[in-house]
Amino acid sequence: MERVKAMAAWPCGRRSKWVVLIVWVALLVGAFPLAGKLPDVERNEASAWLPGAAESTKVIKLQSRLQDVDTVTAVVVYERTAGLSEPDRAAILAQTERIRHTPGVVGPIADPTFEPGGRAAQVPAPIEMDPKVGWSEFIDVVDDVDTITEGSPPGLHAYVTGPAGIGADQGKAFEGIDGVLLYSALAVVIVLLLLTYRSPTLWLLPVLTVVAALFGAQAFVYLFAKHDVVVVNARSAAILTVLIFGAGTDYALLLVARYREELRRYQDRHEAMAHALLRAGPALLASAATVGVGMLCLLAARMNSTSGLGPVCALGILVGLVAMVTLLPALLVICGRWVFWPVRPGHGTADPAATGLWARMGNGIARRPRIVWIGTSLALAALSLGLFALKADGLSNKDTFIGHPESIKGAEVAARYFPQGSGAPVVVIAREPAAGAVVAALSTDPGVLPAHQVRARNGLVEIDATLRDGADGTAAQRTVERLRDLAHAVPDAAAEVGGTTAVNIDIARAQRHDDKWIIPLVLLAVLVILALLLRAVAAPVILVATVVLSFAAALGASALVFEYVFGFAGADTSLPLFVFVFLVALGIDYNIFLMTRVREETARHGARPGALIGLRATGGVITSAGLVLASTFGVLGTLPVVTFAEIGFAVALGVLLDSIVVRSILVTALTLDVGRVMWWPSVLYRHPVRACEPDQSASDHHAAVSGGGTS
Repeated sequence: MERVKAMAAWPCGRRSKWVVLIVWVALLVGAFPLAGKLPDVERNEASAWLPGAAESTKVIKLQSRLQDVDTVTAVVVYERTAGLSEPDRAAILAQTERIRHTPGVVGPIADPTFEPGGRAAQVPAPIEMDPKVGWSEFIDVVDDVDTITEGSPPGLHAYVTGPAGIGADQGKAFEGIDGVLLYSALAVVIVLLLLTYRSPTLWLLPVLTVVAALFGAQAFVYLFAKHDVVVVNARSAAILTVLIFGAGTDYALLLVARYREELRRYQDRHEAMAHALLRAGPALLASAATVGVGMLCLLAARMNSTSGLGPVCALGILVGLVAMVTLLPALLVICGRWVFWPVRPGHGTADPAATGLWARMGNGIARRPRIVWIGTSLALAALSLGLFALKADGLSNKDTFIGHPESIKGAEVAARYFPQGSGAPVVVIAREPAAGAVVAALSTDPGVLPAHQVRARNGLVEIDATLRDGADGTAAQRTVERLRDLAHAVPDAAAEVGGTTAVNIDIARAQRHDDKWIIPLVLLAVLVILALLLRAVAAPVILVATVVLSFAAALGASALVFEYVFGFAGADTSLPLFVFVFLVALGIDYNIFLMTRVREETARHGARPGALIGLRATGGVITSAGLVLASTFGVLGTLPVVTFAEIGFAVALGVLLDSIVVRSILVTALTLDVGRVMWWPSVLYRHPVRACEPDQSASDHHAAVSGGGTS
């Protein structure tokens, strides 16, 4: 115990606080330039997102043996509804020639294909996609092709679409994402901390600490990614920023609240901070461990993008925790009590939480706790019925954007005049001697056009088959399933079937596997950590049940909002898993903040008083933390991508439900109604009240009984 006390006192010691500050300044001097290089190591190529063992991923890797460079096809579509004129045709031919000689456009480009009705034409253009270079140069090439089409005759509409055009628009949606998320999250956190602390100075210290944690985490992620220890992409980098701002600020709120409480009990601010760290430390450590372990459970995912997200976020949470228990305490004790101005917590002053909102709410819940928790549970269960409206079976290309970019307009034009699967063919890789048999087998299926493009090299053959249906529709998926059966049945072909439609099929399969295994794994991890922290069995089981109910209510309500308010066509297949992991891993923070304090007070005063004191001591902190975390995840809605908007909204709504309703009302009511059984089979169940801790004076004990806590 003495060693623990010494560790808690070290970051806030009279001399050691300066050592902590100097170490962090030196760390940030080295971390800042590395953090800026994080986009350089992002892997946004298709194989880094897809299921690693999937057939479509194997096709992408095999294509590298058939091509000198990796390519993605852009499709330039021309339309004049009144019919193409001779000047139009001449312009299309001239532009095709210019596209052939555009830097970054590779491979043979066929002559334009004119629609039989004479109203449209299309030109496929393979564009080099070098994962090591990143999206910026790829987008530049697409923009160069688009610039060429701007010289079309008046009335001739031209669009750049196909996988490359759509990919470029998706890439543009993520351009500047790091800066947008950073400044948006920073603004949200500053405003909410100003409202929470009502101090013009105090907010600055948590913000400085969170920013330091972010740069430190980004630097470590960069180093690990550079040496292939972790895989980072645009999505995981974006979520890392939001996670550190949200969770880091939550930890700061809990520590500052406990420090302010201890300042009323101890004259020396260094001693007050040491006690604050000693008492809040287990909650902070358990919270970070829960989030970190929950994120690491994602390593079991088949989706590369999902499994890569886990260690990136876990590393971010670890750095955030270290910053909050070292740098923030040092800054607070260096500044002294004046930083709380204009309401400085003086030694011996009364705590306003004793008669505040949460004290009154606790007294109201205590009158009829059973009615409160049953009524709250029924209301949350009613919201969860919205799950029946959730359409998490994937989004078509046109439904992935908020808005209507040029590539989607072009795809709609192409679908009116040409086979809907053109530009996104089925790609079959087989052994070269079996090429004829594979082509013959594919040609028997009515879902593909009879003509196939065949390229052979290095003993392999690539066969491109054009679908009659749209590549992102269910009809195309059924066709690809049949084509796989046909291709696999060809003797000695070792055929693998990929392409856009096959990718969608494999993603859906992998996501079903991930949902099936990761959700129970996260629940088990959370249950074990809660059991170790609370040293009980009943409380963790009850708390996990409330977490599941909160998740179901949040996702159900979000599904209704997505369909009837936002008008989204559906949701990405990964939405339920991501919302679950973030809500369970982060929402459990509020369980930990509340129940560690309840356990502490129950040991002193008994189950019922302990529950009420715990609520009024942490109610304000949990509410503020919930608002901060919800707002930071809501920042994801600033991106013009439906998947991010849905994840941000669902997690934000879930956090608000969790912090305001579930933790503060439902869990408190359950704790009051269940009583000491909540702590079965620990010593608190057998002996509900024990003596105060040796370092707690009689006056401190009286303060706790009369409402010791924080607002």
